[in-house]
Amino acid sequence: MNLLTRIRTLRQVRPAPEPPRPEVARAVAIVMDGNGRWARRRGLPIAAGHRAGTRALRRTVEAAIDLGVESLAVYAFSTENWTRPADEVEALMEIFTETIERELPDLAKEGVRTRFVGRRDRAPAELRARMAALEEGTAGNERLQLWIAFDYGGRAELAAAARRLVEEGVEPDEVDEEALAARLYEPDMPDPDLLIRTSGELRISNFLLWQLAYAELVFVDRLWPDFGEADLRSALEDYARRRRRFGGR
Repeated sequence: MNLLTRIRTLRQVRPAPEPPRPEVARAVAIVMDGNGRWARRRGLPIAAGHRAGTRALRRTVEAAIDLGVESLAVYAFSTENWTRPADEVEALMEIFTETIERELPDLAKEGVRTRFVGRRDRAPAELRARMAALEEGTAGNERLQLWIAFDYGGRAELAAAARRLVEEGVEPDEVDEEALAARLYEPDMPDPDLLIRTSGELRISNFLLWQLAYAELVFVDRLWPDFGEADLRSALEDYARRRRRFGGR
């Protein structure tokens, strides 16, 4: 075998170089799960668990800023959550209003822009008004993009996007991934690099079905009210050790 043949053979068998490891997940999504169990273990009302969860959200957003995250999407209330007991749903609506009043304004001062993803027509009028005011008041902030999924379901979002395509008269041969993505609830929201779910459950629960297509997944045993900077840092470090191939080699 001459030298040229040997070189060609080596090129054929040599494995392709590994893709570079990501340094940090710039876009993170979190399924904030475990408020109810946290409260029950302490003999507290469920509402106390949800209020503890809002404090966890604030410190997680602050930690995300410090750790270099640019976009954070959190699952606050799903379309299925309306089936919970009426008193729990009523308490949740009050807690969302309180959170907008007490927690999120301080984050706005730190440069956080907040937007709500999902339906709003079923929310109380006061809550809808506060959502709109917060979005308007933080529209110029750029330090971190906070996306709060409220009355959100991934299947409902895809169905709504399909309806828009039909209503706009888009021809079948013009329907592609780009056309559908442009009609999601918030087309500007970046696809998450990393999804974190707390409480030890191992599912995504109808959250961002389209956007999570190639996200890395990290499942954490800690209940959401106990989640903090150390947990977020650990998840980001786990992500940084992985190699993302997006279906390639």
